[in-house]
Amino acid sequence: MKLNLKRPLAFFDLEATGITIGSDRIVEIAVLKVFPDGSKEMKNQRINPEMPIPLETSLIHGIYDEDIKDAPTFKQAGPVFAAFLEGCDLAGYNSNKFDIPMLMDEFLRVGVPFDLDNRKFVDVQNIFHQMEQRTLKAAYRFYCGKDIENAHSADADTTATYEVLLGQLERYKDTEFKDKKGNVSVPVQNDIDALHKFTNLHNPVDFAGRLVFNDKGIEVFNFGKHKGKCVEDVFHAEPSYYSWMQNGDFPLYTKKCLEKIWVKWNEKKVLIKKSTEKRVVAEVVNVPVPNHLATSRLVAPKKDNDVVRQKNPVVVKPKEPEAQRSLFNKNEPAAPLTDSMLEELKKKFGK
Repeated sequence: MKLNLKRPLAFFDLEATGITIGSDRIVEIAVLKVFPDGSKEMKNQRINPEMPIPLETSLIHGIYDEDIKDAPTFKQAGPVFAAFLEGCDLAGYNSNKFDIPMLMDEFLRVGVPFDLDNRKFVDVQNIFHQMEQRTLKAAYRFYCGKDIENAHSADADTTATYEVLLGQLERYKDTEFKDKKGNVSVPVQNDIDALHKFTNLHNPVDFAGRLVFNDKGIEVFNFGKHKGKCVEDVFHAEPSYYSWMQNGDFPLYTKKCLEKIWVKWNEKKVLIKKSTEKRVVAEVVNVPVPNHLATSRLVAPKKDNDVVRQKNPVVVKPKEPEAQRSLFNKNEPAAPLTDSMLEELKKKFGK
């Protein structure tokens, strides 16, 4: 069967020092790129994680410190794989929960640009778990009728995942599925959009599952004391929670997604503040002025069709009579008595 593709679909698998995203590192990456015309291209690379590989992990995937001591670091190999995955949708086995967030964490750690926007993601494990509830080894035997050779090597697991998806498409092409809400559909189709919708069960924001979209398409927390709460509501009630997560032991891609929500939330706050300020100004401007203020004496009358406005009006006292100024102004010296003045006093007081 040939996959019905609109653009390349990259099946990829990672082997790492462990399963903790944020602290563990990739030791091998394999990518099988399938093109719309059915042709394929494989790229496989061992990676020096720049940290010891725990023995219990090496016993699983067979990669030891000695095997990768001369391998390139992810800082060296990352740009090559970013270019190889350019323009591809992504597929894998348990890739939504592990491989994609692990890969994004490594890209962000070394500063290699890699954007997940507008890509489709097909997690073959989710098809299998919903339809049959098995492991990759069982899935390969169930759908392909054979056992995986060199299981837990990245290239073998990647090829097996690709063949399992082909087997699933063949087996379930007309099979109905009833979800938890009782909705019946035929979800397993040879169509990447349909597979993307069916395999992204929890509608994650960050793929690590710390942030998910709710039924209304709003980002909510999916862990801890704020589980189920809208991220922006938590920012409003407890803005320090953002700093706690950014400084905590969370995957870098989770932090990047959280930062995007934080920036969007702050932009909304600025717009709301500006809108509120404009409304208040408009209300103040439109307040009617009382009549007794409208005829304030601080506004000078019109002169020659010009309006003279005084911001700091000077109050001029009435001019005092000359005699009154002389009698009551203590700062001026007393005038000398004359004969005429004595005559006037004598007439007034009878002396």
